[in-house]
Amino acid sequence: MNNCRVLLKPKKEESLRRFHPWVFSGAINKIAGNPEEGELVDVYSAAGDFLAVGHYQIGSIAVRVLSFTPIEIDASFWQERIRVAYQLRRSLKLAGVENNNTYRLIHGEGDSLPGLIIDVYANTAVIQAHSVGMHLARKQIADALHAEIIEINNIYYKSDATLPFKANLENEDGYLYDGKEIETAIENGLLFHVDWVKGQKTGFFVDQRENRSLLEFYSTGRSVLNMFCYTGGFSFYAMRGGANLVHSVDSSAKAISLTKQNVELNFPGDERHEAFADDAFKYLDKMGDNYDLIILDPPAFAKHKNVLRNALQGYRKLNAIAFEKIKPGGILFTFSCSQVVSKENFRLAVFSAAAQSGRNVRILHQLTQPADHPVNIYHPEGEYLKGLVLFVE
Repeated sequence: MNNCRVLLKPKKEESLRRFHPWVFSGAINKIAGNPEEGELVDVYSAAGDFLAVGHYQIGSIAVRVLSFTPIEIDASFWQERIRVAYQLRRSLKLAGVENNNTYRLIHGEGDSLPGLIIDVYANTAVIQAHSVGMHLARKQIADALHAEIIEINNIYYKSDATLPFKANLENEDGYLYDGKEIETAIENGLLFHVDWVKGQKTGFFVDQRENRSLLEFYSTGRSVLNMFCYTGGFSFYAMRGGANLVHSVDSSAKAISLTKQNVELNFPGDERHEAFADDAFKYLDKMGDNYDLIILDPPAFAKHKNVLRNALQGYRKLNAIAFEKIKPGGILFTFSCSQVVSKENFRLAVFSAAAQSGRNVRILHQLTQPADHPVNIYHPEGEYLKGLVLFVE
């Protein structure tokens, strides 16, 4: 039992009884005790029934649930959760196999650990906390990782950009375990360098693995444009798929440098690839009808609902240019990774762009996140990645 109790208002326990892992501040009647942000608290119904234990946080989401049973959140808890998650990744043939050592090990609510992300790149795990509670537990989590997964020697903590900015935490990113020389990451037999220290998110977008494989299937004989390429994931899949040429574009010169390194790592001296550091909209505006396969995988246009309208306008504008410029018979891979943009809203934005172009467009595939980014059935908000593969006449 924990020192502080969160007591809900009458009839506000229904979502927890349905195993939704969040307690919203508006559902709370009172708090017995004075919990610090990130502290473990027990949640009770108005009738006095135990409901859950979780991390307390100041804000709209007041408690992120770790367990719906009254258990101790100790070293054995973290080890068990990591063990279960790792066995799932092994069963998916993402971990412990020769041609792939890159995967998401912990995906927040999808692995019953709200506020925690762990990505694995060969013998290095990158931990990212999105809540104060997970930040405070980072050393326990790292110890559990080190104990449970023998191939992980290096553990890097990277949460400076993801923790609540009002929490006033003195966070410093850095290694929690720094044991051995860093090994090369492998995804579906392709090699790549990952910059988890200075790169975006944990250093690579693991969630596009299956969509990159699908792109490889469609790349044969095509001229490919990879917009917002970051470190070039779609680009080297397209090259392995037999593309005639691949152009990678990103506004970040550092991302372009990593893209070039990754292409050279897999296809040394291959002249089919060129990379350009340029603004996406400027590049799309000035390019001709040179491409018959275009990938649009922009960063999140909307991180909050109050900018949703502007985000949808951005998706419409971006896709409208692609529909206008792509060659007849071309294929467009288009994505949104904004959690606040629903599948319906994203599709409507793309459909509006297609209608604006006046071209005949057909849906070939509807895409989402892969199995190592599972969606908790009681937490549908966890389905964040949306994608469409479109054939444009």
